[in-house]
Amino acid sequence: MTDFLRTPDENFSGLQNYPFQPHYHAWQDLRMHYLDEGDVDAPVMLLLHGMPSWSYLYRDMIPPLVAAGYRCIAPDHMGFGRSDKPTDIHWYTIARHTEILTSLITALDLTDITLVCQDWGGPTGLAQAAMMPERFSCLIIMNTWLHHPEYEYSEAIRSWNRNWHEGGLFHRERPDVALLMLLSAGLLTREEMFPALTSGTLPELSEPAASMYAGYHAPVKGLPDEAFNGFRRFPLSIPLDSHDNGNAAAQALHYRTLLDWQKAVHFIWGCSDDVFTEAWGRQWAGQMNASFDAVEEAGHFLQNTHGAVVVENMLARLQGD
Repeated sequence: MTDFLRTPDENFSGLQNYPFQPHYHAWQDLRMHYLDEGDVDAPVMLLLHGMPSWSYLYRDMIPPLVAAGYRCIAPDHMGFGRSDKPTDIHWYTIARHTEILTSLITALDLTDITLVCQDWGGPTGLAQAAMMPERFSCLIIMNTWLHHPEYEYSEAIRSWNRNWHEGGLFHRERPDVALLMLLSAGLLTREEMFPALTSGTLPELSEPAASMYAGYHAPVKGLPDEAFNGFRRFPLSIPLDSHDNGNAAAQALHYRTLLDWQKAVHFIWGCSDDVFTEAWGRQWAGQMNASFDAVEEAGHFLQNTHGAVVVENMLARLQGD
């Protein structure tokens, strides 16, 4: 049996702009949460999150996509959101996250999928398109990557990784990663965030910061330190240099495979991101002969801050296809 924690349902009551009903997929002795909104027979939007977010990231995008005629499936990776949270940090691997996502797609028998991926949603989601291309009709790629030998990791990625090792800013008990989402959204300054993070206190928040914080903190609110191990493992799984703690070989295979993708692919990029830079996004889009829509003022989590703009770009490209 897997030792895991399960977030109480009441943690998710009353979250602003998140009125969606939960659905659950069984994987071994665990359950994975996912949203399923829209007509069951409609073309599918598979909306994938990364670290440290969950399906709440897509709260502003799901309603207009459903109104445009899509079925929106938005899962929470194990350890995130309403999904179960194994307590052993070594349980979490990119290969396992990828396998569980495959099992969800096949259990629901999803076809005609438009993949929408960002951050770790890229390696886990693009693996599905590379290995099951018949299920996918379009790729929409936002601020992510696939490891390959020629990829040059930014200093921001290297700093992110270092800060989760011993001595780093986030190497602490119950690190309040929800504060990072406020910082990224421009709702909290570095001068406010860092003292709060190191002291374990919460700065005074006004709207909309308070509502956003409630959404991103809900999955771990009141839970012990082991509930944070899913968060911890993602940064430690970045296959930097020769230290392959992730699934570098598989990602490189998926990267090479998708360079020959013959179906629609569109890049929508938050160009103020110092983690996955505009230059990298444009380079990758060029390699795939893809369109590239720049959201100049958006950072790494463009769904969180510019959801309406992202949807507008998505629908314009899809209608053009």
